[in-house]
Amino acid sequence: VQLQASGGGLVQAGGSLRLSCAASGRTFSSYAMGWFRQAPGKEREFVVAISGSGGSTYYADSVKGRFTISRDNAKNTVYLQMNSLKPEDTAVYYCAAGWAAQAMGITDKSKYDYWGQGTEVTVSS
Repeated sequence: VQLQASGGGLVQAGGSLRLSCAASGRTFSSYAMGWFRQAPGKEREFVVAISGSGGSTYYADSVKGRFTISRDNAKNTVYLQMNSLKPEDTAVYYCAAGWAAQAMGITDKSKYDYWGQGTEVTVSS
């Protein structure tokens, strides 16, 4: 599976961005998909995740009510809608695919098998 993230950019606080992650392969729906982020000098952290079917979603407390994850299995794409952005959301955002992540720990980055290259999000105050 190859993942290609896009949609990052510079936005003012309170603004919105929509990230996309396009996947190759014919087994996309078999993978849970997650978004993680890494700010300068910090560890990569869990943001959101979605099950293979799209029926279950998981959010970090810091983004609940502001971010929404969705997926279109027909298009092999997962989306991250980010609203009410804050300067502390500034980071490189990575999408990831995990075949067993939902069962083994969907918030744990070590449970993901494939990673995209990252897309940078900068939120100015």
